[in-house]
Amino acid sequence: MEPSFLMRDDDHIAPSSRSIVLLHAGRTDRVALLFHGMSASPRQLIRYAQSLHEAGYNVLVPRLPAHGHIDRMSPALAYLTAERLTACSLRSLAWARSLGQRVLVAGFSLGGVLAAWIAQHEAVDHAVPIAPFFGVAVMSQRRFDIVAQLALWCPNRFLWWDRGLRERLGPAHGYPRFSTHGMARAYRFGRSIFADAALQAPATRRITLVSNLNEIGVDNRAIARLAALWRGHGAWVDEVSIEGLPPSHDIIEPERSSGLAQLAFAQVLRTLDQLPSAGAESAG
Repeated sequence: MEPSFLMRDDDHIAPSSRSIVLLHAGRTDRVALLFHGMSASPRQLIRYAQSLHEAGYNVLVPRLPAHGHIDRMSPALAYLTAERLTACSLRSLAWARSLGQRVLVAGFSLGGVLAAWIAQHEAVDHAVPIAPFFGVAVMSQRRFDIVAQLALWCPNRFLWWDRGLRERLGPAHGYPRFSTHGMARAYRFGRSIFADAALQAPATRRITLVSNLNEIGVDNRAIARLAALWRGHGAWVDEVSIEGLPPSHDIIEPERSSGLAQLAFAQVLRTLDQLPSAGAESAG
């Protein structure tokens, strides 16, 4: 039977934006569950999905709630909530666990928040949040707490990612704008992980937090603070900085003309593909 996140990909969802499932015949030693970023779609992670599948993983890239509509000007992101993100994460993880022995969970930006939430609350073999959205680079978390609260008090607005290109902004499998309510709720969802991490150890014992050394979007300081909280409970936490990039945030999207995804690909893939096969682990 198809999992619920596949059944949600109905006629309102663009064919290029639907969930990606790349499977081998039967259960595998390793499974990769990958989450895309805000206003993007699973296709953002297609190159990583294909590479991990070629390396022997069963791979799932679920479409997140409110994303991927044929209408790129859809108002759906205004209704994005922590509850919907949590439900999607747990349903996706349950299916991933049924497909293999060792589970890698990774995600970019908003998807990185989901990977971090799973790391805190669910035991998987390796969690890799990539540039998780725990705040913005130009503002402290405390100040952005106030901004997020004000955004939720005010009527929702849609803002362009690029005010020059507006609706012409690519790629076609993503939205050219974001919702202030959806963004604020996503931020508060990420912020809740810090409160949980202050009180108890993460359920996942091996976590790698990936940041862009020249990040201009999300808050690298907050990523380091979460690493410190987890280490304080004795968790195995690595921090990897992607080097050699110009000032940037979206280092994953393969269809952007800047070539950032190509520059970052090898470094990020090495971080993801670190689950040994069952045979290799036994031999060691």
